[in-house]
Amino acid sequence: MRPAPYFDSLDPGCKTPFGAVKTGQEVSFTLYLPKNLPVGECRLKLIPAEGGEPVLVPMQLSGANYKNNAYRCTVMEDQPGVWFYHFEIETGDGTKTVMRSHNRHAFIGRGDSWQLTIYDKDMKAPACLREGVMYQIFPDRFFNSGRPKWGVPSDRILRGDWHGLPEWRPTPAGKVLNNDYFGGDLQGVMQKLDYLSGLGVTCIYLNPIFEAHSNHRYNTADYTKIDPLLGSKEDFAALCAAAREKGISIILDGVFSHTGSDSIYFNKKGRYGAGGAYNDQDSPYYDWFIFNEWPDDYESWWGFATLPNVEETVPSYIDFIAGKDGVAKKWLDLGAGGFRLDVADELPDVFLDALYARVKSHSPDAAVIGEVWEDASNKISYGQRRRYLLGKQMDSVMNYPFKDALLHYMRYGGGESFLNTILSIIENYPPPVLSALMNSLSTHDTERAITALGGEPAGHNDRAWQRDRQRLPEDRYWHGRSLFALGAIIQYGLPGLPCLYYGDEAGMCGYKDPFNRACYPWGQEDAGLVDFFRTLGKVRTDFPVFSEARFLPLIFTDDLCVFSREKDDVAVLFAVNRSEESHPLPLPDKFAAARVLAVFGEHKDGVLAPLSGVILAAQ
Repeated sequence: MRPAPYFDSLDPGCKTPFGAVKTGQEVSFTLYLPKNLPVGECRLKLIPAEGGEPVLVPMQLSGANYKNNAYRCTVMEDQPGVWFYHFEIETGDGTKTVMRSHNRHAFIGRGDSWQLTIYDKDMKAPACLREGVMYQIFPDRFFNSGRPKWGVPSDRILRGDWHGLPEWRPTPAGKVLNNDYFGGDLQGVMQKLDYLSGLGVTCIYLNPIFEAHSNHRYNTADYTKIDPLLGSKEDFAALCAAAREKGISIILDGVFSHTGSDSIYFNKKGRYGAGGAYNDQDSPYYDWFIFNEWPDDYESWWGFATLPNVEETVPSYIDFIAGKDGVAKKWLDLGAGGFRLDVADELPDVFLDALYARVKSHSPDAAVIGEVWEDASNKISYGQRRRYLLGKQMDSVMNYPFKDALLHYMRYGGGESFLNTILSIIENYPPPVLSALMNSLSTHDTERAITALGGEPAGHNDRAWQRDRQRLPEDRYWHGRSLFALGAIIQYGLPGLPCLYYGDEAGMCGYKDPFNRACYPWGQEDAGLVDFFRTLGKVRTDFPVFSEARFLPLIFTDDLCVFSREKDDVAVLFAVNRSEESHPLPLPDKFAAARVLAVFGEHKDGVLAPLSGVILAAQ
């Protein structure tokens, strides 16, 4: 018997279909109210997320049981958009609202609304993001091919100690120059394609590769050239071709919200001659930048003078990047499979629309991925509700909500909260986006996962403190390693595309930038961990159904996380025991005689040992 009032957006008896819906698709809502509540009228209240007048939809009495009356309505929208909704009932005591509590329960009173996402019916996930594994590479630190470098600026420090720590000390003026380089290059990536293929990699995301005068290259100097330490456009084309032969796509980092001050466009240091917006108000690039008082008072990214902001609504800039002969087309023609957009929430709609259209004109299967740290379905940036995931703007986003929730769960527990985060994203995101989500446990902007799980919390400790803890004590390393491996079992099973940050699979540690950007430890890898990730990659390769498989949560407690992914007659179960005690593993009947696909720790006689996990396939 249902409690009342009762509405659960996850329950098909209350809302059908589940989650986000296509334009032109009918959605039904059923609210259950107690018989002892005198209801004169009942209605669904839809509130447009971008503002505007609410829409009131009458609900009709459609059924009853001994305790509750059921009120039902249907709606259908032909335009993409995000709506928030709750219910209103007229009683003898006036108008009452039925809203959602923090734990998803419906109640009469003030609370939260539910979300309804309506997306373009023509949306499809790009092929390169639907299956397999993504691998993120910080180019300078992955592999040095040993090939001589040509045309390298003289102000760069070229390191010869591959296993050394990246430079972290500021100058006497307090600046961090990021001008030490270890020589990783595109040829090096190409030489390691067999290794990556063995991990099940189907997509490589490269941090910036365009000419720039720092080792991270987020201060672009020339969008039309490969940085000389990385190689040439011919090297890039060769890498894309070689990767394609192995079923691997190459995604580039597009840093389009700002350039470097030391660039051909701004040219503050005069490296590129007499031109550039800083030196010449008649420069073709002058209108791209916002000067409060030319030349030294200009808007910059988060106040960093080395990163002057670009005005992305300027037609000449949009054409330069997204025009028919623009930057995007140039690299797509050379073999790129799409772009990951740096700080996507700082790019205006007019720019995102143009870039997406250009990428899709090259190929419907080319990808556009946005860097968004929150729930991207309802994101507000600079006072504006964004429409990233409704169609014609992005295919996917970096899934930081999953990452943060998973790492917190692995270290501290809290199964209910973890599951709620997962269900919220599954409910709010369109299925084509959900299947293509970039699910990471580490990135170039965060601590390495093993450090986050096994080390002391970084807090606000400075770089010297972080440097001194680059290597974890042995016991903390092994504990963090275990939690990381178990977290990866969950990561590889969740909706979306698992993304490995280079070297995590080899046991790399490190706190924040630059310590999370050290060189891959070739010859010093944690071989057992690498083999485990090969096994995980094989699961993704052998079961290419995850892009469409249903997510079925089974157990989410402080100790156990168990769920399955199922489609047609294929069912794969993921189970993790993050605690220090053994736990029996209750299994649905279909997994009673299951085949073991992967195991970390020990799974024997229906029991998961401490810090153990298993992946099972129904026979």
